[in-house]
Amino acid sequence: MAAVDSFQLLYAEMCRSCGSYWDTLAVLGALYAASRAVVLLTDCCSVVRLHFLPRVIPGPRLSRRYGGWAVVCGASEPVAKAYAEELARQGVSIIFITQDHTALRDFAVSLSQSYGVETVVVLTDFSLDQAASKPIKEALSGKDIGFLVNCVDESSASSQNLLEMPEQSLLDLVNKNVAVATLMTRLVLPGMVERSRGAVVNISAGACCRPLTGRAMLTASSGYLDHFSRALHLEYSSRGIFVQSLIPFQIASSRRQPSSGGWFVPKPDVYARHAVSTLGVSNRTTGYWPHTLQYGLIRCIPEWIWVLGSRMLIS
Repeated sequence: MAAVDSFQLLYAEMCRSCGSYWDTLAVLGALYAASRAVVLLTDCCSVVRLHFLPRVIPGPRLSRRYGGWAVVCGASEPVAKAYAEELARQGVSIIFITQDHTALRDFAVSLSQSYGVETVVVLTDFSLDQAASKPIKEALSGKDIGFLVNCVDESSASSQNLLEMPEQSLLDLVNKNVAVATLMTRLVLPGMVERSRGAVVNISAGACCRPLTGRAMLTASSGYLDHFSRALHLEYSSRGIFVQSLIPFQIASSRRQPSSGGWFVPKPDVYARHAVSTLGVSNRTTGYWPHTLQYGLIRCIPEWIWVLGSRMLIS
């Protein structure tokens, strides 16, 4: 009995001496829970403001807001082609920059017939260095260029280690995803700055959020376009230029996902409608609200857990 009484006295004394600490911890816990609730509420409001309000309350026509012509580079990719069609549907004429005009000639004619806009296909070889810019400058001359759309080449999305890729393929991918996008921005941006309006849209991939095994080139290319866009927006937003980084996840009919997989794997035209509605609202977004939910979940996972999980999947 003496031992029991001693324990009860000891416990009572501990509770009495630690009471203030428990109260402090309870207050800290309540403050933390409240802060997380505020963050969650803010994120929900951001999703509504970015992805739903612009579609419910549409703004002025894009051609009036930014300009009547769009330059699209990388339109051989399904998502870029769908983005170009969505711009054409809203009355924007399109200039396609390509190295293979046969892949886009019929599509350009279809846009002209369906939406009554002008389309131009410019054939150029970017391996010719500065000589490649001459036909592009000629096509841009005298036109109210309001949009530039660059799209990452998804051939870098194939699961392949760096040492397995041929050297020439590496050089071609770096040229397409880094050099060409930078050069096109350099060619189009002066006219936009002169008119104090315009939009530059760089479509990369959600791979820039976390490293992916066997996709080093896609991760690196997407990361470059993402940071390039954010830096450009910082430099030129005060001069009337809106620069947006689109970082979508899986899209149907692409090389990464050949068939639709419900809400989280939209078709290119569905994604394009959502993405275009975010122009002027957010300079960095997935462009599609289910992808924004995915991005939020991935962001909550510490990178060391992500890396550990990736290694376990490989093994």
